[in-house]
Amino acid sequence: MNPTGSALRIGVFGGAFDPPHNAHVALAEAALAQLDLTELHVIPTGQAWHKSRTLTPKEDRLAMAQLAFGNLQGKVVIDSREVLRDGPTYTLDTLHELQKEQPGAQLVLVMGADQAAALPTWHGWQDILGIAIVSVAYRALSTGDVTRFDPKQLPGLPAGARFEALELPAAMDTSATDIRRRVASGVDISSLVPPTVARYIDQHHLYRSA
Repeated sequence: MNPTGSALRIGVFGGAFDPPHNAHVALAEAALAQLDLTELHVIPTGQAWHKSRTLTPKEDRLAMAQLAFGNLQGKVVIDSREVLRDGPTYTLDTLHELQKEQPGAQLVLVMGADQAAALPTWHGWQDILGIAIVSVAYRALSTGDVTRFDPKQLPGLPAGARFEALELPAAMDTSATDIRRRVASGVDISSLVPPTVARYIDQHHLYRSA
């Protein structure tokens, strides 16, 4: 029995995935295990309005997402809608599209605590909270940590906003930025990304210094 009583719960997990790494996969696995999802849409970002750097070509990021997430419990949908969309990519537009495709389904937007803390900077963030439950993934507390981010403290939070906690099994400090830097410096990344993603990066000469 899911906590909302809705017949369908559709998870939405977006990101640049440039590249997708083991922490991304762990978050997706936790979402499938804990959130009673009918399916989880993994959605690589298209034209990211909020990123100053140029993303790796969408074809590569989509292919890496398929390699990283494609075998998770048969419930994962690698959703290409944002990389195929013209113009800036907004989560609000994606949620509206999913609402039309799955009328009556409960949408669950999965994100890390750092993204949740930045929600007020998102396009139409209050509308997002009227459409979807936000599932905030928390890493295991490190030594010295005594509190964690509470999304209910966000300024300007609309009435009725709904949040769920998603517990990650261990502290994972992997970042795509660090992985790109390692590849550019010739440092091994095999412990940080799925083996298929590591091979793709090598075969397609991604992230190497000019």
